[in-house]
Amino acid sequence: MSKPKKSQVMKPATAAVKLDVYLPATPREFQEGEISREELDELQRNPPQWLSDLRRDGPHPRNVVAARLRVSNSGLARAGVTEALTTAQITALAADPPEWLVLEREKHAEALREQRRLESRRAEAEQEAAAPAKPAKPAARKSAAPKGTKKSVFNVRVSSGPRRTGSGSSRKPSSRG
Repeated sequence: MSKPKKSQVMKPATAAVKLDVYLPATPREFQEGEISREELDELQRNPPQWLSDLRRDGPHPRNVVAARLRVSNSGLARAGVTEALTTAQITALAADPPEWLVLEREKHAEALREQRRLESRRAEAEQEAAAPAKPAKPAARKSAAPKGTKKSVFNVRVSSGPRRTGSGSSRKPSSRG
């Protein structure tokens, strides 16, 4: 007989990230206990009032703030936005964007365009690699040996002296005085 599966549990911080909520704004019971996978699924399917309010009004975690302002998390850090913002604060920033927000939006949009361009190049390369390649005709080998000489089975290099490699600084010093 196999043992019944023990439910996976996670820390409140992990569950808050998965729920896209700011952990310090959650109820104390949520912050102090461990959340099982089943409880998390239930919170996502049927959010309680506190979760609906947090998602609607905030305060929101950094990733949500960045997404709503259409900038990167790094852009928020460069602008000095370190605290969680409410929906009202985000709306006020979006309505009258400061200079840093305009610049960060441009940077973020350019980064997304470049990412899409690289993804399309990778996809094209994968399609080319997946396409059946036409077999190349083998080139006819021509012998470099003059007519009348026997061809060697072995590819042997014949030289007049020892083969040297490198810059020559590895030579042994002369024993002459």
